[in-house]
Amino acid sequence: MKYNIKNFFTSGHKFSEFELNLKYRYQIINIGLIISAVIFIYAIIVNIIRDIKVFIPIEGGMLFIVFILMFLLRKYRFMIKYVAVIMTAQFLFLFLYLIYYGYPDDLKHIWVIVFPAILLYFQPSKRIFCWLFAMIFLILMAPLQTIIEVQYSMYQVSYIVFVLVIESVLIHFYQLKMDESQKLILEQQKMLLDFNSELEKQVKEKTSELTELNESLEKKVAHKLEELTKKDKILETQSKQAVMGEMISMIAHQWRQPLSTITLQIANLQLDKLLGKEVSSEDTDGALSNISDTIVYLSETIDDFLTYFNNDKELVEVEVHELLQKALNFAMPRVKGKGIEIVIDKKADIYIKTYINEFIQVVLNILNNAIDAVDESKNDKPYINISIKSKDDFILLDISDNAGGISSENIPNLFEPYFSTKGKNGTGLGLYMSQMIVQKQFNGNIDVISSENGSTFTIKVPKDIS
Repeated sequence: MKYNIKNFFTSGHKFSEFELNLKYRYQIINIGLIISAVIFIYAIIVNIIRDIKVFIPIEGGMLFIVFILMFLLRKYRFMIKYVAVIMTAQFLFLFLYLIYYGYPDDLKHIWVIVFPAILLYFQPSKRIFCWLFAMIFLILMAPLQTIIEVQYSMYQVSYIVFVLVIESVLIHFYQLKMDESQKLILEQQKMLLDFNSELEKQVKEKTSELTELNESLEKKVAHKLEELTKKDKILETQSKQAVMGEMISMIAHQWRQPLSTITLQIANLQLDKLLGKEVSSEDTDGALSNISDTIVYLSETIDDFLTYFNNDKELVEVEVHELLQKALNFAMPRVKGKGIEIVIDKKADIYIKTYINEFIQVVLNILNNAIDAVDESKNDKPYINISIKSKDDFILLDISDNAGGISSENIPNLFEPYFSTKGKNGTGLGLYMSQMIVQKQFNGNIDVISSENGSTFTIKVPKDIS
């Protein structure tokens, strides 16, 4: 075991906070052993110098015992009670030896008063008086016995016994006070430990309750998120269906004129044949060419329709005005014959990386709302202006109309699900889904500014949403 100055006096042993008394006993015993070793070494040297050989074997034997006791204290922790008994007996023997074989003029009997202090720390309280009475009895017997010639008179030993008793009484009461104080400290420590233990128990219980509560909240949040996800999917489906219905209506408008053209071309050829007119190959080729061009146009319309409703999402880099034109192509059948002017204000090519179908859906929803608004406004010159500009890493797409604006009480509710100003003719999902797409998929936002002249919807999205 590695020793340092701090643990040398505790013999290298460790003590808990409830073993302070034992720790102090170790320290005092070690100090006593060291002092004893120093005294015996000093006495041996002095006796050698003074050529007093009678004390040297005794002092040497006691020095040897001191080293043995120091070794036992460090080797075996339980040996402290035996070491204390041996040391007490050693001091008792030493003091009696000074009384029986010493001289009063040497004043060595002064060491006798140290004996009660040694008892205080070396022996339990119940044994102190036994050792003390033995010491007093043997001192008083010194001048009375006839075996050994003693130089001390009865008066001198009585004086020593008197001092010994007075000091023992004082030290005993001091020890009682020390024991009471130590007991109080231990009780306070125990109360503190009990309090800490109870506090730890309560903290564990509360932590367990909080953990259970968090787990419960996590499950509830997960359940709510699942419900909201399902709700969003339902709303998205409903929005798609609503847009699909509008687009089918648009396609029906778009197809009427081309189908009428095809029917008219075929009817003209059939009529000429019925009237007996000779139909030239040029007329036939021209009619077939017109019919083919019209069919191609109808096929492109179907392709646009299928592409728009394709569920496969793919980020595509595209010039934004091309997407605006596609959205406008879908909406054009609704404005024919209504005198509504729709202008795309293009100043420069702007490329973005986005989901094409979702982008068209957002633009188309706002554009359809603008068409409905200007149609209902009965404005003499209804128009819708679409402009786009680049700002840092974003694009700002403005869709403006002159429909007279939106009432201030309706503006806060525009992007709420199922809110519509069209009555039975509106689903209330277009703007809500547009805002959700822009926020969640594009990391952008839709804002609206309205006045008595008209409204402007601004779509702000990153140029590259990847």
